[in-house]
Amino acid sequence: MSLKVLNRPFARHILTKLRAKDTDQVNFRKNLVRLGRLLGYEVADTLSYVETEVETPVGRSKGIVIDSLDRVVIISVLRAATPLVEGLLKAFPSAKQGVVVARRREKESNSPPEKMDVDIYYSKIPKINPEDIVIVADPMLATASTMLKVLDLIYSQGSAKTVYAVCVIASRFGVERLLSSNYHVNIFTVEIDAELNNKGYIVPGLGDAGDRAFG
Repeated sequence: MSLKVLNRPFARHILTKLRAKDTDQVNFRKNLVRLGRLLGYEVADTLSYVETEVETPVGRSKGIVIDSLDRVVIISVLRAATPLVEGLLKAFPSAKQGVVVARRREKESNSPPEKMDVDIYYSKIPKINPEDIVIVADPMLATASTMLKVLDLIYSQGSAKTVYAVCVIASRFGVERLLSSNYHVNIFTVEIDAELNNKGYIVPGLGDAGDRAFG
């Protein structure tokens, strides 16, 4: 299990625009797509590869082939992850896709919740094989309750070679909870925020990603 924070100026530039409350719906979606592409390339750089040679128009050159690109399965947590997955598909155009429609039962408490009740309304996940690379895309990793629920569904289908949780912003609590779970998962995010509020939202975060992306 591992944690990768994409702490690069360009990624943070896009994230800054996402956070801004005056960013409109269209540009919010476009920026989610951009970050999805950047995060996808970061994940791709961790995949196994083999050395090869290729014939150029004027000679031969040594190179590499990432041999697991055709084994990628992307699971989209609807609806908020749709633009993020659009970006991920730029890095993994041949990926199989699955969807999970999930919703947190939001309620306000006297302190930040350590977990949330999550309802799964629909799921369609391809068969998971031991050689597969599974990417679960959800823009926000707050309490990790939704992510853990989705991982329950994935592992009920079979055991993958590697599982990635790809998000834009994570809370410190959500990261710690996910990494201490029974699942072997690698977290890729652009930023980790320190706090959750009494409704389980990340602070400062960026608000409700689904509402901001789709109105």
